[in-house]
Amino acid sequence: MATPNNNLDFETELWQTAVNLRGTVAPAEYKSYVLPLVFMRYLSLRYEQRYTQLKMELKEPRSPYYTGDPEMDQFFLTDPSEYTKHNVLLVPAEARWSYLRQHAYADDIKIKLDAALRALEEHNPRLANLLPPLYARSNLTVDQVAGLINLFSKDKFERPDGSDLLGRAYMYFIANFASTEGNRGGEFFTPLSIVRLLVEMLAPRQGVVFDPAAGSGGMFIQAEAFTHNRHSLSFYGQESIETTLRLGKMNLLMHGLDGDIKLGNSLLNDQFPALRADTIITNPPFNLRWDADKLDDKDARLNIGYQKGQVTAGNANYMWLMHYLYHLADGGTAGTVMANGAMTTNQTAEKQTRTALIEEGYIDCIVQLPDKLFPSTGIPCCLFFLSKNRSGTHGRRARREEILFIDARQLGQMLNRRQRQLTAAEIGRIAAAYHAYRSPGEALPDEAGFCRVAPLAEVRQHDYKLTPGIYVGTQADDADDEPYEEKMPRLTDELRDLFTQSDELQAAILADLEGLV
Repeated sequence: MATPNNNLDFETELWQTAVNLRGTVAPAEYKSYVLPLVFMRYLSLRYEQRYTQLKMELKEPRSPYYTGDPEMDQFFLTDPSEYTKHNVLLVPAEARWSYLRQHAYADDIKIKLDAALRALEEHNPRLANLLPPLYARSNLTVDQVAGLINLFSKDKFERPDGSDLLGRAYMYFIANFASTEGNRGGEFFTPLSIVRLLVEMLAPRQGVVFDPAAGSGGMFIQAEAFTHNRHSLSFYGQESIETTLRLGKMNLLMHGLDGDIKLGNSLLNDQFPALRADTIITNPPFNLRWDADKLDDKDARLNIGYQKGQVTAGNANYMWLMHYLYHLADGGTAGTVMANGAMTTNQTAEKQTRTALIEEGYIDCIVQLPDKLFPSTGIPCCLFFLSKNRSGTHGRRARREEILFIDARQLGQMLNRRQRQLTAAEIGRIAAAYHAYRSPGEALPDEAGFCRVAPLAEVRQHDYKLTPGIYVGTQADDADDEPYEEKMPRLTDELRDLFTQSDELQAAILADLEGLV
C-alpha cells in the first residue's frame, strides 16, 4: 500500500501536469474544466467497481445473486437499484471513462464531454443543474482535453482505493486553485488546518451542521471525518456563487456525503429561514461590502436576546454573527473565521452589536490566529464562537458571565515563504483548552501568554474589546497590532460613520434653530 507521502507526491505530480496543460486558459476558469473531469472519473470508477463486484457475485454459486441464467444476470447488471442502493450513481455508456478515453483525441471530444455531462444529469436526479455543458464553448484544444483525460486515466486510479485517491486529488486541486487565484481563492476554500481546528473545537457528533457560506464544502467533509459516522450528521448550506456551489456539491458526492446546499445570498435571501442547527461552522468573506439598505430593520436576525443588533453598512461581519445566532438551535454552538478588526471595531453599529452579543451572554470564546494561514493573503484572522449552551445545560458548564480567550499568534509552522499551517499538536492544544472550559468538573484553562477565562466585568473594563492578548497578558489594552490592510478600511468606515453622525447633528441643530425663529 502506498504511504501518505507517496500519495502526496502523486497529487503534486497530477497538479503540475494539469497546470502544464492549461495553455491560454486563465486559472480562475481552468478549475471549471478540470474539476468536473475528476468528478466524472470518480463517478465512472465507482460504477465500474460496483459492476465488477456484481458480476462476480452473479457467477458465485454461494452468492444470493447467483441464478445460473445469463438473461437474469444481464437484468441484474442493468438494474439501476443495484447501484443506487450502494450509493453509486448511474453512468450511461456515453459517460463512462472508458468511452471518453477511447475518443480522447477525437475532433469532437469536447462535444462528447458535454453530452456525457447531460447524460449524467438525465440519469441521476441528484445531479440536476450540477453539470452544465461547458467544454464545447471553451478555448481548450483537443490536445489539452486529451491530456487531461489521459492524466486522470493513470493506473494508480484503478486500485481498489482509486475512488478515495480521486477524492483526495479533488481536494488537493481545490486548495491549489485557491492558492493560484489569490484573494479570489478565499471565496471557495478555507485552509485545512483552520477547518480542522474549528471542527476539533466544535466536536460535532450528531444533529444538523449548517454552513451559510459553504464554499467548496470542506467544512462538511471534515465534520463527517471527525464523527466517523456520516449517518449521525445532516448537512445544510448556502452559497452565493453558482460555480462554487457546483464545486461544493461535487466535493460532497465524491466523499460519499449528501448535503442540501442551496444557491443564494445568505444575508439578503436566506434559503433556510426555519432551520435551526446544532453546529454552525463557516468562513464568510472577510469585511464583505453588502447592500445593507436592502435589509428590513424589523428582520428577526437583529434581535439579540433582549437587545437589538444594528445593521452594519460598512461591512457584513456582524450581520454574519447575527445570522448564525438566529440559526442556532437551543444548545447549539457556532464557530466562524473573522477578520481581526471585528474584535475591536469602534464603528458605532458594529460596536453596539458586539456589546449586545457580549452582554446577552452569547460570545463563548475568541481565538486569535497567526498570520499567513491563508495562501491568498498574509492578513491574520481570528475565530469567534457563539453558543446557546452557556447556562449550565446540555451537559456543559455554566459560563454565561465569562469568555475564554486564546492567543495562538505564536503557533504554526511555515510551509513555505508565503504560508503557515497549524500542526496537529497545536490544534489539539487549542481544542483541549476549549473543551476543558466547557466541561463540568474540569480545571479552567489558564496558561499565561496562551489562554485565560476572563469575567465579563473585565471585558467591560476594556470597553468590550475582544483581543485575546489583552486578557492573557501578551498585549496591552492600547497596543495596536492590527494589520494595515484591515485597519485602513476599518478606519475609513468609522470616519464615514462620524461624518454621518455629524450631518445628522447639524440637521438637528438647524431644525431647533428654525423652531426658535
